[in-house]
Amino acid sequence: MNPALKAAAVAALLLVATACGSSDSGGSSGSPGSGGFRPPDLKAQSKLGKTEGQVNLIAWAGYVEDGSNDPKVDWVTDFEKQTGCQVHAKTAATSDEMVSLMKTGDYDAVSASGDASLRLIASGDAAPVNTKLVPNYRDVFPGLKNQDWNSVRGVSYGIPHGRGANLLMYNTQQVKPAPDSWSAVFDDASRHKGKVTAYDSPIYIADAALYLMATEPSLGIKNPYSLDQKQFDASVDLLKKQNTDVGEYWSDYLKEVSAFKSGDSVVGTSWQVIANLAKSEGAKINAVLPKEGATGWSDTWMLAAKAKHPNCAYKWLDWIISPKVNAEVAEYFGEAPSNAKACAETADKNHCAIFHASDEPYWKKVHYWTTPIEQCLDGRTDVKCVPYTKWVQAWNEIKG
Repeated sequence: MNPALKAAAVAALLLVATACGSSDSGGSSGSPGSGGFRPPDLKAQSKLGKTEGQVNLIAWAGYVEDGSNDPKVDWVTDFEKQTGCQVHAKTAATSDEMVSLMKTGDYDAVSASGDASLRLIASGDAAPVNTKLVPNYRDVFPGLKNQDWNSVRGVSYGIPHGRGANLLMYNTQQVKPAPDSWSAVFDDASRHKGKVTAYDSPIYIADAALYLMATEPSLGIKNPYSLDQKQFDASVDLLKKQNTDVGEYWSDYLKEVSAFKSGDSVVGTSWQVIANLAKSEGAKINAVLPKEGATGWSDTWMLAAKAKHPNCAYKWLDWIISPKVNAEVAEYFGEAPSNAKACAETADKNHCAIFHASDEPYWKKVHYWTTPIEQCLDGRTDVKCVPYTKWVQAWNEIKG
């Protein structure tokens, strides 16, 4: 496997871990503040002080590489040389693990996904971030700044790291005409009975809600992660119907690639990085962002409220989104970088085009994971929305 595809494979595996770890996940429309969510009254650091000599990080595998996994992949060593901050990283397998580790007070920063970030903010484990102390923040794509999963009431709680969309992948020889809608895995799923595949996570309920948002406007869904009981029940019912046509729920990217190569799966959800890998191994597939839009994810570096090494942590936040480093991480992990200037630094000059890094109209169609909570994220205050714990229970019922 060439280096780019090896990176892609690693990335897909990491994304599985990122998503499967959710225990309170949700979307991109609306404002947590407007739903009544008020975080603890914590203040952002006003200025940088002397660095403390070390920084303790919690990260997804592939985000903090020091050459020990691959001598050619190392953006930690230069950081340590330039700042004097020795990096100690704990690789977490799930979002739940990240949340638990942050509560210990032993860590300074975490690369949280949208299914963990609001939990960290609400619990007071994550502190507001002074973006003026992160010079490279100015070059972050505007579409990633001040969003529901990384800020509350206009206050930033993190530095965007990268992003990706959940796509519709299909066998180009067996699925004709080429689909452009999620109807291929919902209303039309019976056409490929037993060969439909779906992502194995409670957060997949949001994909059904997204489809209903476009096809059943009377339900009034404005945010696929902000569902009242009626909207939630409709989404669950759609997934129970789909279940009869699903051949496999996947969470292991290698199994999905294998299933599409063998023909056991011909249509279902996927990621760009997995589609690239499947194509490289001979699968006759294509992946598209359907006309209804898609769910997606964006990771955010968040500062621990009890950080013992906050100055080194701020140095890391700036380093990890600096153009060259952000480009290295994006290629190794298989994602769109957050820094617009990173696209000029990628080894593969097509990387940003493939991952739609600067295509803001593309990202406007993506509803990023955010924690579903009782306070409706779409701003409604006259009803309660279904929290993620209920999503977990419903997912078990859907799969039977």
